[in-house]
Amino acid sequence: MRDTDALDNLIPEITEWRRDIHQNPELGYDVHRTAAMVAEKLREFGVDEVVEGVGRTGVVGVIKGRAAGRTVGMRADMDALPIVEASGAEWSSTVTGKMHACGHDGHTAMLLGAARALADSRDFDGNVVVVFQPAEEGGAGGKAMVDDGMMDRFGIDEIYGMHNMPGMPVGDFALRPGPLMACADQFDITIEGLGGHAAMPDMCIDTVVVASQLVLALQSIVSRNVQPTAPMVVSVTSVDTGEASYNVIPQVVHIMGTLRAYEEDVRLMGKRRLHEIVEHTVAAYGASAKVVYDDGYPATVNDAEKAEFCAKVARTVVGDARVDDDRTPTMGAEDFSYMLNERPGAFIFVGNGDSAALHHPEYDFNDDAIRNGCRYWLSLVDHALGSQRA
Repeated sequence: MRDTDALDNLIPEITEWRRDIHQNPELGYDVHRTAAMVAEKLREFGVDEVVEGVGRTGVVGVIKGRAAGRTVGMRADMDALPIVEASGAEWSSTVTGKMHACGHDGHTAMLLGAARALADSRDFDGNVVVVFQPAEEGGAGGKAMVDDGMMDRFGIDEIYGMHNMPGMPVGDFALRPGPLMACADQFDITIEGLGGHAAMPDMCIDTVVVASQLVLALQSIVSRNVQPTAPMVVSVTSVDTGEASYNVIPQVVHIMGTLRAYEEDVRLMGKRRLHEIVEHTVAAYGASAKVVYDDGYPATVNDAEKAEFCAKVARTVVGDARVDDDRTPTMGAEDFSYMLNERPGAFIFVGNGDSAALHHPEYDFNDDAIRNGCRYWLSLVDHALGSQRA
């Protein structure tokens, strides 16, 4: 890979960008400060085209090489989470109740660093499109950018993403062909019975009993409806009885949770069975229920050829022993999936070392990962578009 020395000289500045973004976290689509900073930096770098407002608040930069060729897209996410930070870092969040607990500050800084190096060198044929996305954390910003015509508008032929991974040593990379992350559907179930005095249950339709039976019954989707070789998770995460007290059987109970799977036919079967189980379980107790089911992010599925290509790229950065090309899939979800559904590409994990877990109040992106993350992006361009490929 070329331009390693030039990149090394940029690392302190990239680290400063990362820490500045960390101190000023923004949520969802409300990433105006971060997006403005990204756009300003890209223009300073001499990026040929900088477009703001893609997918509401996304930023896209186009870096043209020496000659015509394919167009490679590379994506980072910009948004933070509604969490009170407890990392203790001197660059901790200055905004109460918001923090970069997933490392999107690091993702954005690394892609900015790669953009700077690529704009300086232009040592490739074709175009590189750097994509800075809002609202990954539940807002489907990836879908918003795709729906805004990003792929066709900028002529993207293939698309790549990266995410840090706590517990993986700094310097390691991991991915796999096929499903890497799951879909993330959500459900809300409102059960209505007949409330009354807890000492007179015969005069009531006890929604707590119904809810308890339903929580257990939903687990049968995984244990009895899904093939053992087809992973799925159904988790009820909240049972809310409202203002009920010791001597009150509540009229209404609200349940919420998530369903996750890798395969679309498995997801659809799980969705169907959830509705059927709710309908028949509440009917058995004389209650009624309303189900609101949200089709969330689809599964993140790597193109097999592009996953093999990315593993090769990562090996040029850190060597064979530090690249896992058959990573065990995770039931976490990623809205980069929307981009992979539009173009071939792959998503890869980069080690964040022994840090707190993602979405934890004590989490912080590991600045030691910046160099390898940037080098990966540059090597990817070198191998995809370079005229002197290794």
